[in-house]
Amino acid sequence: MYTLLLRSVWPVHKTPWHITSWIDREFSLSTVHNGKRLGKILIANRGEIACRIARTARKLGVKTVAVYSDADQEAMHVRLADEAYNIGPAASTESYLKQDSIIEAAKKSKSQAIHPGYGFLSENTEFAELCQSEGITFIGPPASAIRDMGIKNTSKAIMAAAGVPVVPGYHGEDQSNDRLMAEARLVGFPLMIKAVRGGGGKGMRIAFEEGDFFTALEAARTESAKSFGDSAVLLEKYVSEPRHVEVQVFADQHGNAVHLFERDCSVQRRHQKIIEEAPAPGISPELRSELGAAAVRAAKAVKYVGAGTVEFILDRYTHSFHFMEMNTRLQVEHPVTEAITGTDLVEWQLTVAAGEKLPLTQEEIKLAGHAFEARIYAEDPNNGFLPGAGPLLHLTTPEMSADVRVETGVRQGDQVSVHYDPMIAKLVVWGKDRSEAIGKLGAKLAEYNIVGVETNVQFIMDLASHPKFASGDVHTGFIEENHATLFPKIEITNEILTQGALAMILEESLPSLNDASFTPFATNVGLRLNHALERKFQFLFKDKEFVVNARYLRPGVFNMRTNDTGPWRNVSGSLIRRNNVLELLSEIDGVITRARIVNNNGELYLFTNERKWQLTIPPPKFVTAVSSISGQQRAVGSAMSPMPGVVDKIFVQRGDIVKKGDPLLVIVAMKMEHAIKAACDGLVEEVLCTAGENVAKNKLLVRMKEEESV
Repeated sequence: MYTLLLRSVWPVHKTPWHITSWIDREFSLSTVHNGKRLGKILIANRGEIACRIARTARKLGVKTVAVYSDADQEAMHVRLADEAYNIGPAASTESYLKQDSIIEAAKKSKSQAIHPGYGFLSENTEFAELCQSEGITFIGPPASAIRDMGIKNTSKAIMAAAGVPVVPGYHGEDQSNDRLMAEARLVGFPLMIKAVRGGGGKGMRIAFEEGDFFTALEAARTESAKSFGDSAVLLEKYVSEPRHVEVQVFADQHGNAVHLFERDCSVQRRHQKIIEEAPAPGISPELRSELGAAAVRAAKAVKYVGAGTVEFILDRYTHSFHFMEMNTRLQVEHPVTEAITGTDLVEWQLTVAAGEKLPLTQEEIKLAGHAFEARIYAEDPNNGFLPGAGPLLHLTTPEMSADVRVETGVRQGDQVSVHYDPMIAKLVVWGKDRSEAIGKLGAKLAEYNIVGVETNVQFIMDLASHPKFASGDVHTGFIEENHATLFPKIEITNEILTQGALAMILEESLPSLNDASFTPFATNVGLRLNHALERKFQFLFKDKEFVVNARYLRPGVFNMRTNDTGPWRNVSGSLIRRNNVLELLSEIDGVITRARIVNNNGELYLFTNERKWQLTIPPPKFVTAVSSISGQQRAVGSAMSPMPGVVDKIFVQRGDIVKKGDPLLVIVAMKMEHAIKAACDGLVEEVLCTAGENVAKNKLLVRMKEEESV
């Protein structure tokens, strides 16, 4: 039975025989701690990773305890757990980062261990020490390993001593401007300035030449001090067009350490990963062995225990590699490693935390096939990947199967909150080789349909179909290098407009589709009572207006044409409701196509296998006129919120004179700060928000009067 349970994570056809034998051999040991069964764990996290951990624990018969903020009371991770405890307000600093509250919940629930997931407290030395002092098992590495690897200059010194290649640079304690400039000249330009306690791209700047150095240094210091409470930096030789390759390592309390091959996470935006794959493309068996051996040396150098990831910078052309950092936790992208090795790394974590040996030796770990993980975010790629928030009004996901896995912590109707990371889900696919896996990735992304927030689904679809990505020609500057082809100008086709009109007709008559005498044109606005029974549909696409004329012939059959031009086309079709989805089957001049339809409050969405089309249905003219009158109250140059968020700081007050580009206020959303600047020279007429206020997207924050009218 236990074998079948693990195989539900990844399929039998790619679960090597040795892993099956391990499950049968080790299952009874994996939840034993100091001679006692590990019967209950607290998950100190939220979202998809909390759900991920809960599912494996349930599979093993381990009870789970969730913690939640006020904003997460109805969240999926709360519903999946056996118990749940409120730990404070929505802000993570007052809830998920409150160490005392989490420890108190662990004690109340009599949890024997705490799994921190990733983010929040997962790499917090003090929290790991607090767990130990309270007699609670921390499902992670020793606090000393977190401390050593969390400070970049310390970690690089340890790695160099262990024979792990490091990027040439300066990692010293003398942080004076003179010493840093002297070391920068020795390293050579361009160079990278990085916060010693940094992560996620924060506290990182590039100085391309000596004249840029002090400006970049000050920016890195300021951001580092604000994000990590420490302004110390290190200097590294800047590797042009590097690849980001990382190795999954695992170690136990008995001195054993293994690697589970590498992942390539090169394609990034804002220095943050967007898509990952395993194994890395174009890596020779010899290089794979060298990377793995270096990663294991790194783990042993800090007496590591549990799951960790050793990250390397790999030269795009020479394939020379250097240590970058070690993440002392489970990574977001761990499922691709599970996919190619047939393992459950959360189960491994519980096994190791219980004091048992690693389930497999290095020789027993085999690589099979290729896997991709796409991170699905609430963000707008066409607006600098600006994160967003809001309700998931419609959400359908690909059907999970042997080769398709969806990791998520949200359902239709849930909110993507301004207080937390905007990741909605992770889509993971496996194929026999890289080409097959890419094909599955594109097909399954097309089935991931979301309405309510902007997402990066379409962008990842375009990325997955890009010829250079398909060939494995990836590096950290991939998006910038291929920007023009990744962000093509899209023109809507007559076929899509025709499908939109057909969908509206059929959806209106959906309750009466079985009535052959029913004529939808006879009961809807837009009917012209003439012999042709003609109706007009208006759509906006990217602010351009289109008109589709439709003539009713008989039930489900029409003549249509677009913008009063061209011949009338023969159109027929039907709508089928499949669970949460309306599927349109249409035939236009003998060509049959399918699309999924969502009609939401004046927006018609058509999801095809190629892309998501959003057609706006213009409101009646009297509504438009009222909106125009209201809009006149917003003077040109006034500042509006580009996204939902929390007002963090306000720099102006009524009566201030400002110049174009002056900061007006700062909004915090999705763990990022966004400065709202003046769009013109002028006078501040009114400040319409307060610090700490939650604001919606497009809310007027500061009313301005342009300089000419002052």
